[in-house]
Amino acid sequence: EKLRISEPSNACDFGQMINAVNANKDKAACADLLTITDPKKLPVLLSNKLEGEFFLIFIQSLEYYVVQKDPGLVYQHLFYLSKAERFKVVLALLSKNEKQQVQQLFDLLSENQNHQYSSEDLESLKKVYEL
Repeated sequence: EKLRISEPSNACDFGQMINAVNANKDKAACADLLTITDPKKLPVLLSNKLEGEFFLIFIQSLEYYVVQKDPGLVYQHLFYLSKAERFKVVLALLSKNEKQQVQQLFDLLSENQNHQYSSEDLESLKKVYEL
């Protein structure tokens, strides 16, 4: 059964949707959720709930479903994700393989670059992600 995704109105809503998406490993539903969620709201919606599993399904969903269609949105999500509580903790706990997945997404952003971000913006964000 396909998960029903709607724009989250608060951190609790968002948390429930992320838990459902993650439980089913449903990257397409996660991509839908990230597409309708304003990137600027991400730190508030995540509250202090950012975990490695959520971080990785975000990265994979953005890579598989969103980066080709809307690289600007992906850049925005990565930018605001880095402002979330626990971001540094999650980043520190990523395995080498998981870091490579993040690097792949940045490579795709570089290849699909558009007017919404410059290569300088991308380079400085890569430093935040310790790549």
